[in-house]
Amino acid sequence: MLESIEKALNKQLNEELYSWYLYLSMASWFEDKGYQGFAAWMHAQAQEEMIHAMKFYHFISDRNGRVILQQIKTPKNEWSSPLNIFEESLAHEQYITGCINDLVTEARKSNDHATDVFLQWFVTEQVEEEDNVGTFVDRLKMVEGAPGGLFMMDQEAGNRPRRRRARS
Repeated sequence: MLESIEKALNKQLNEELYSWYLYLSMASWFEDKGYQGFAAWMHAQAQEEMIHAMKFYHFISDRNGRVILQQIKTPKNEWSSPLNIFEESLAHEQYITGCINDLVTEARKSNDHATDVFLQWFVTEQVEEEDNVGTFVDRLKMVEGAPGGLFMMDQEAGNRPRRRRARS
């Protein structure tokens, strides 16, 4: 594996760990405010991010690269509303999509076909991530100012199935 690709993959591993940390922080805010369904949704999201991080970890290792763990920056811990959290979550997922796209570009520029193939799973995953969070943003905007609607959405969010993905 090229050193530049290894370094970029390690950076993305850190981004995925930060995503895990961010979603745990969001879950904590929801728990503190009594939104147990939204908290459960964010816990499931955090679990997915850890799975993503481990995919990068194992891929780097499987390619005889060296995983270099870096400091995880401190996530924000205060928000003004559930809508604010989901809007920031959507912006974060869009940022991660950009990071993945940059990695694909780098892999293709370097003719690193194995990394390109590996990253295609993440390209597809990011479409799903943005869609899931974007749907919550849209729906939260619809119920803005309607406590009953927010209560129903919180209940629905708690029913999110937890996905478990095999190592790849």
